[in-house]
Amino acid sequence: MESGKKAKVVMNWSSGKDSALALAMMLQHPNFEVAALLTTLSADYNRIFMHGVREALLDAQAAAIGIPIMKAALPAWPDNSKYEAKMAEVMAALKAVGLTHSVFGDLFLEELKTYREAQLEKAGLSGLFPLWKIPTHEIIDLLDAQGIEAVTVCVDANVLDASFLGKRVDRAFVASLPPNVDPCGENGEFHTFVYNAPYFSAPVAFEFGETVHRKYEGAHDGAGFHFIDLLPIG
Repeated sequence: MESGKKAKVVMNWSSGKDSALALAMMLQHPNFEVAALLTTLSADYNRIFMHGVREALLDAQAAAIGIPIMKAALPAWPDNSKYEAKMAEVMAALKAVGLTHSVFGDLFLEELKTYREAQLEKAGLSGLFPLWKIPTHEIIDLLDAQGIEAVTVCVDANVLDASFLGKRVDRAFVASLPPNVDPCGENGEFHTFVYNAPYFSAPVAFEFGETVHRKYEGAHDGAGFHFIDLLPIG
């Protein structure tokens, strides 16, 4: 990298708290410029994978952040080969316009990190993991310190009931979790939507819609997932 020139990176943006905290750290980093956000969407439902958040709210987040967003559309439940082919296509496009790194909000799942790095190596990119190995109970304090505000939008019905939906993610929320649930839901116990952060030009306005329970055909998800719909305002 040339002296004084920042490397351009893409932020893998889930719409949730961990990617929001990772983005906050990258925006403060002297050596990197976040040139794009990247989100995977269900082409069948126009919603963010796993989180179930409407595309309109994703667009509202990106507009508030002021960084261009790329969307990778996939079938509702893609097999690994389809996912990898799509992401390879996206990574090649990003590399072609000068991006060198891909940023993730992963915390401690070694197998997932190794997988991501292997896929990036094929594309000629490098991975950045600014939250890696930060104890998950400390992440909540960091979110509070950064002024990042989020609510739960999806919970794994195997470990949490629907009463945990629509909750502000803070110390009180973490204290209410069963002892077998990671404080940040890093094992997929819950997913979140960030509606405000210091780098947002304004909070994303929404209201709560209906709550639904869903099982995915062919997926080994046991009891399935509870979702709460977020409805854009304005």
